Amino acid sequence: MRNLFKLLFVFSVVAWLTTANAADPEYRTDDGADKNLPWFNLVSGQFPPIGSSHYIQGELFQVDHPERQLVIRVDRNDSQQAGYWDLPLSLDMLPYGSIFYHGAPAALCDIPLGTHLHTWCYLKAESDNRPPLAVFHDRISADAAFRRCIRVEDDFSYRARQQQVWKIDSVNLEKKKLNATLFQDGKMVGESKSFDLLGRTQVFKERGFGSLESLETDQLVQFNLTWVGLFGPGRILEIYLDDVSRVLAINQQMECHRQHIKERGLPAWVDAVDDKKQIVTMTFFDGVDPALFNDLTTINPEPLGWPAALFGKGGAKDDLAPKGTIAVARESLMTYDPTNDRKGGNILQFNKVPVVPGCSGVQIQLECGMLLDGFRPTKVVRFYPASWPFITVPMEESFFGRE
Repeated sequence: MRNLFKLLFVFSVVAWLTTANAADPEYRTDDGADKNLPWFNLVSGQFPPIGSSHYIQGELFQVDHPERQLVIRVDRNDSQQAGYWDLPLSLDMLPYGSIFYHGAPAALCDIPLGTHLHTWCYLKAESDNRPPLAVFHDRISADAAFRRCIRVEDDFSYRARQQQVWKIDSVNLEKKKLNATLFQDGKMVGESKSFDLLGRTQVFKERGFGSLESLETDQLVQFNLTWVGLFGPGRILEIYLDDVSRVLAINQQMECHRQHIKERGLPAWVDAVDDKKQIVTMTFFDGVDPALFNDLTTINPEPLGWPAALFGKGGAKDDLAPKGTIAVARESLMTYDPTNDRKGGNILQFNKVPVVPGCSGVQIQLECGMLLDGFRPTKVVRFYPASWPFITVPMEESFFGRE
């Protein structure tokens, strides 16, 4: 089972790496030749096909972490008129949308404001009547219709996923300039670019901090940027000089992510419900460390829902078999009152489902002691393996009392 979860993670990465090569010709894609085709419209309860999203870059300048909403300033590009540069774009993370920072899964609250991001987005729902953000005499971004986001990556994650690295060509500390060329698989990608260094640029070297004086020609580095396109290729916020520093950054973010998920539950949606047998079939979303799925099979001999004063009867028929509880969640993954409304029981079956954007490939069938109204097909839930200690999240991260 552990090897299965690892393979599913590998397949999900490959799916993203081959995104541009498997697009359906019936809808428009960024790399497609026919620009007259319509963009893909999301279907409720279905994961989108590979290659169907629209790629947008921009700088993060506003976040609503509990609602998983963000606002970016879209990068300038050749398709824009000068009067429509630097306009804001509001994005809602899809329930199965994933976020990556420093090469590991993340939450929006992990990413500092000002970080340059890579996003993959879909058109807003037809029922979404919210007006787009407008500035500069009611000017609106050309991408304003792309409101729903399936993936967010910082520059570090984006380059690392594609096995790309920057090679420093030269450093001028007096002028605060760093020239670097992008390499992939030992081959140069594009021409050398000139980046700005800042007094606040953080330099990471091995297991500690470096300084701007630590920058040397021919170093292979990763960095995160800000102000991309405003006055050149961008300003360097942080730079990692070696593999040791990069691995430390990845591991630290991974631990942050694991704790975040363990305190809030694995996100999923309901595929089917057998009301008579009280069996809920659910598929977990991707963007989650696959090692967390190993806890689905961990045996906790304590009665499900322990302590009973908090959770009541959990519904498990066999405390020596895998089990867990479900909490109803909103599209933003925000739960209502998981302290009191979690229900569950034994995991009856593990299934392998196709890995596509948004889907982890892991599906389970859970026999519940009681079904709630929110346990219905296409609805979003959070799942808590019985081996995870229950932690009450801060009040602003729950929807109880706002209905």
